[in-house]
Amino acid sequence: MKQLSLPAPAKLNLFLQITGQRPDGYHELQTLFHFLDISDELDFTLRKDGEIQLETPLPGVPRENNLVWKAAQLLATYRANPSQGVSIRIDKQLPMGGGLGAGSSDAATTLLALNHLWDLRLDLDQLAKLGLQLGADVPVFLRGETAWAEGIGEQLQPWAVEEKDYLILHPGCSCSTADFFRHPELNRQSTRITPHQAQAQLGHNVFTSLARELYPAVDQGFEWLQAAGLQPFLTGTGACIYAVIDEASQGRQLLEELPKELQMQGARGWLAKGCNRSPAHRQLAVMA
Repeated sequence: MKQLSLPAPAKLNLFLQITGQRPDGYHELQTLFHFLDISDELDFTLRKDGEIQLETPLPGVPRENNLVWKAAQLLATYRANPSQGVSIRIDKQLPMGGGLGAGSSDAATTLLALNHLWDLRLDLDQLAKLGLQLGADVPVFLRGETAWAEGIGEQLQPWAVEEKDYLILHPGCSCSTADFFRHPELNRQSTRITPHQAQAQLGHNVFTSLARELYPAVDQGFEWLQAAGLQPFLTGTGACIYAVIDEASQGRQLLEELPKELQMQGARGWLAKGCNRSPAHRQLAVMA
C-alpha cells in the first residue's frame, strides 16, 4: 500500500509588526517567517475506498475543526478518482497555540502530501490559494521558503537569512491570539518598513510586551533566558520564546537547568536549527 511520511516544521517570526487594520477587521502586518528543523511528523497511507480517516485526533479538538482534516477534505474535491482515500496519523511534537505555526504547518504538509499521493499535480500557486482558506500562515509553509510577508501574512517575498542555532522554550501556557488582537494597548499603527530595514530589527515583535504583561509564565521564561546571558524573543503571539545560541552544548545545558517553577507549569524546550528551505520541501525534492 502506498505510503508517505513528511515533517510539518515549526516556524519563527524573526520580525513582526502591525501596520493597520482593514474595514473587515483583519490586521495588516509585516513579518519575516523562518523555518526550524523541529516538526510534527505526519504519516499518510493511501486507501482505495475513498474514505479520509484521521487516526490520531487531537485532544479537545473536534474533527471538523482539525486543520489536517479540513485540508484533506478541501483537496478531496480535486480527486479524479473518488475511490482515492487516505489514513492520516500525526506524531504531535509541537505545541498548539505556541506561536510556532504547528496547526498551519500540519495543514500545509497534508496538502503537499495528498497532492503527491493522489497525483493531483496542482502547482504551488494553486495549493497556496487553497491553503489561505485554512489560515493566513498556511501559504508560507506550502511555498517552503523563508519569506518576508505582508497583508494578513499571505503576500510573500522569498528572503533568505543566516541559518542559526536556537533554543526554543515553551513556558507551559497558551496565549490567546484573539485576545491580543482585541487588546486596546496593541500598537496597530507601526510605520511600514522594507525587509532590508527589518534585518536591523530582528527579534522585534509587537506582541512581546502584552505577552509578558498578561502571561506570567512568558515573563518568567524571558527573565530566565536573560539571566543565562541570552537575548530572548517572542515568536508569533506566543507563548514560545526563542534565543540564538552559540552551540548545541550550551542549549542542552540550559534545558537541563530549566527552573523547577517553569517545569511545574509544564514548560519544555527544544534545540533547533534555522532553515531557509522547509524540511518538508527538501524531503519532497529528494523523492522527485
